[in-house]
Amino acid sequence: QVQLVESGGGLVQPGESLRLSCAASGFILDAYAVAWFRQAPGKEREAVSCISQIDSTPAYADSVKGRFTISRDLAKKAVYLQMNSLKPEDTAVYYCNTNANWGDYWGQGTQVTVSS
Repeated sequence: QVQLVESGGGLVQPGESLRLSCAASGFILDAYAVAWFRQAPGKEREAVSCISQIDSTPAYADSVKGRFTISRDLAKKAVYLQMNSLKPEDTAVYYCNTNANWGDYWGQGTQVTVSS
């Protein structure tokens, strides 16, 4: 059974950093891409970053490029999102997603709030 569990969210001030974690189970992590999405209040869910299954090639939304870094640890079965230079507009619930095993799986989300 595929499961994704996010953690690491919180309340930070503009300019600070957070690292989100996505604990993955029930599938082979290096066989599938994993993505981070976010959804701010009143807005649609948007893709933030993705890491490819083949060679860990990352991709980023323009809004986070240069500030966020996605990575994975196969031994720990986890995917991370390092978020630096956070802005108020980064405030959202962040979700982990994969299409492993022919499905579409989401975690429960973790809240990130950037406010002074």
